[in-house]
Amino acid sequence: MQIKRRPNGIDIPYPSEITPRAVYEGRRAFLKQLAAGAALASTGGLAFSQDRPAQKLSATLNPAYVLMDRPTTYKDATTYNNFYEFGTDKADPARHAGALRTRPWTVAIEGEVLRPQTIDIETLLKLAPLEERVYRLRCVEGWSMVIPWIGYSLSHLMRKVEPTGNARFVEFVTLADRAQMPGLRAPIIEWPYVEALRMDEAMHPLTLLTLGMYGEVLPNQNGAPVRLVVPWKYGFKSAKSLVKIRFVREQPRTAWMISAPQEYGFYANVNPDVDHPRWSQATERRIGEDGFFSRKRKTLMFNGYSEVDSLYAGMDLHRNY
Repeated sequence: MQIKRRPNGIDIPYPSEITPRAVYEGRRAFLKQLAAGAALASTGGLAFSQDRPAQKLSATLNPAYVLMDRPTTYKDATTYNNFYEFGTDKADPARHAGALRTRPWTVAIEGEVLRPQTIDIETLLKLAPLEERVYRLRCVEGWSMVIPWIGYSLSHLMRKVEPTGNARFVEFVTLADRAQMPGLRAPIIEWPYVEALRMDEAMHPLTLLTLGMYGEVLPNQNGAPVRLVVPWKYGFKSAKSLVKIRFVREQPRTAWMISAPQEYGFYANVNPDVDHPRWSQATERRIGEDGFFSRKRKTLMFNGYSEVDSLYAGMDLHRNY
């Protein structure tokens, strides 16, 4: 992570420098357009999935997770998404996710834990103090965003359920409901979508159990009502719309490892030195910087989050991609 400190020791003196005022003002204007039934000019008449004002979600900014990068606009972050349960086009989630019912919602905690349980979304919202953290998100396809997420370290939940000594991995299972998710009709992967982390990766403070973004609850197309954000890994590791978290002994068979193991490895750490079989990972395109003369950014090892280096000491990160 790159955190530039000022001489007075304060990272960012004004909230407007964390998420610029223009971003929030643009969001408010955008929601007014939605209420009036307007289409988004930037998406060629795309009707956004939210037809009501979003619910505010209060959180305290964690200064340990502040970037100098300019945040991606709310509009871009909510209309350019990978969420194949709603379609493979980047605009499909915003078109189709309005059908997703996020209340009531529960997440089952199973497997190698002393306290297995089913937790409803309202309890998850109160399980630990909510923090705002500004994270980079890097997609394996070569694009990136900077988003102010809201949530708390997954470790808070893990300590609550008390994993046993047999737990070596954490498996995340997402919702798969054909009535609400038209993308499930396509056999792109083996549904439901499943991802997983090693226990030490899941326990790392950076791993965020995420319940909101931009001061509001998660929009449906961004993984409502609860998702994972693992900022040093490619975006497909950050599973959306979670319904089950399982603590297991053996490394789980994740969705993309089943469908395309030659392209998507278990670790999926952001690594500019390991190319995808079909494209380079050395550079990235920041969404919102799409001008003709805009230069691509250099991809940072672990997406810039060097504090995770010790998790992979001694590992061959070319073999364990």
